[in-house]
Amino acid sequence: MLVLAKKKELEEKEKARAKGKSPSKRPASSSESEEEEGLHVSKRAKSSHDASGSGPSSDNGVSGDGRALPPPKKFNPYTHHSGSESEDELQGSEEAAPRKPHKSRWESDDEEEPSSKPEVEDAPMPEAHEENDGSSGTDDDMSSGNRIPDMCQTSRGVDEYQYLHKISEGTYGIVYKGREKSTNRFVALKRIKQDKAKDGFPLTSLREINILTCLKHPNIVNVSEVVVSGSGGASSVFMVMEYLDHDLKRVSEMQRHRFTISQVKCIMQQLLSGLAYLHENWVIHRDLKFSNILYNNKGEVKICDFGLARQYGSPLQKYTQVVVTLWYRAPELLLGVDKYSTAIDMWSMGCVMGELLKGKPLFDGKSELGQLDKIIKIMGSPSEENWPGHKQLPNYPKVALGKEPCRLREMFPITSFTGGPTLTDKGFDLLSKLLAYDPEQRISAHDALNHPWFEERPLPASKEMLPTFG
Repeated sequence: MLVLAKKKELEEKEKARAKGKSPSKRPASSSESEEEEGLHVSKRAKSSHDASGSGPSSDNGVSGDGRALPPPKKFNPYTHHSGSESEDELQGSEEAAPRKPHKSRWESDDEEEPSSKPEVEDAPMPEAHEENDGSSGTDDDMSSGNRIPDMCQTSRGVDEYQYLHKISEGTYGIVYKGREKSTNRFVALKRIKQDKAKDGFPLTSLREINILTCLKHPNIVNVSEVVVSGSGGASSVFMVMEYLDHDLKRVSEMQRHRFTISQVKCIMQQLLSGLAYLHENWVIHRDLKFSNILYNNKGEVKICDFGLARQYGSPLQKYTQVVVTLWYRAPELLLGVDKYSTAIDMWSMGCVMGELLKGKPLFDGKSELGQLDKIIKIMGSPSEENWPGHKQLPNYPKVALGKEPCRLREMFPITSFTGGPTLTDKGFDLLSKLLAYDPEQRISAHDALNHPWFEERPLPASKEMLPTFG
């Protein structure tokens, strides 16, 4: 009886369960099963997408069931993800691995500061921190983020050239005369000194290479390539430059007589042409002097040694004052100015012109105070009339300038009965404007090149008429 009661109870449960089921359907075909399964997947994805708050909505921002939808989220490639993690879970996982900042397509891995100066090519100008050449002041055209290319992988070897003899040695390099084996042409090989560099390749040499490989002018020494010897940390870097026989310092020591006015005009025209090209390309040389002006037996002169050269921009930045060899250094640098531009080159050019005419340096001081004293004894004492604002310069309270009249005209009279140097009024006007105390009033290279002194007799000599030396 108990068994029958149990059996009857089970049958009643089966009937009750059967009443709750839907009518039976025919088995679906394989294609229909795939479509039905696709619909189920689509519905599941849709319901999951709607639950996240980013599903489809009507134009009035209301969902199909009448609920207000939240504002759509903007797509962010750095936070967007696929999968089931919530945004909070993602943020938690990113604490261990910080999100990489987005870079625009204008940025590179080696970031450079934007510069207001135009490009010479450009040289990276990369660009305000302290100058790394051991001097004080700030020079900002090479930021620490810049990378020096591996020249050992991109340059030819120095064994393409034959050493002949050493020409000279300076603070930042040694210059040799060499010959290219494949063409037999003579070249100057400047080996970069790297023993004094604190952080690898010297900044001054990097500037020189950057500038000279971008500038092309007949009165600026040409650098054809950079070659190396050795490899890795033991490699030496050489600049291959065109070879000229002499420099003006050696020429002035070799010749018995001073240059004539016609010859001085020819040399000055070439120098001013090269300097105007530099300044038009926003480059200051910062070390013009006789030994940095090359001279060959064709009568050509070329500006060389760009170790202290740099690009500048507008507005002016603070630069080091310890530039330019003492005898050719402008008075504003001696008084501690730290914002300057092309005017310091023009003062140096005035010293070069005076030395060409006189046969010896105009201002040959032995110290900065001695140099300032030499300048004042020839140019007279500065005043608010000829140099407004000079009393506000940093070093002015440290020096006693005194009161001296200008004696420049006495040094270069219109006529001389003793065989001394002479200058016409137009020539003296040019020299005075090159040596003006006030940097704002100092003549530019372009204006100096077009000065009427070059148009009066005697006219500039041709290059072929300049003296030659063995």
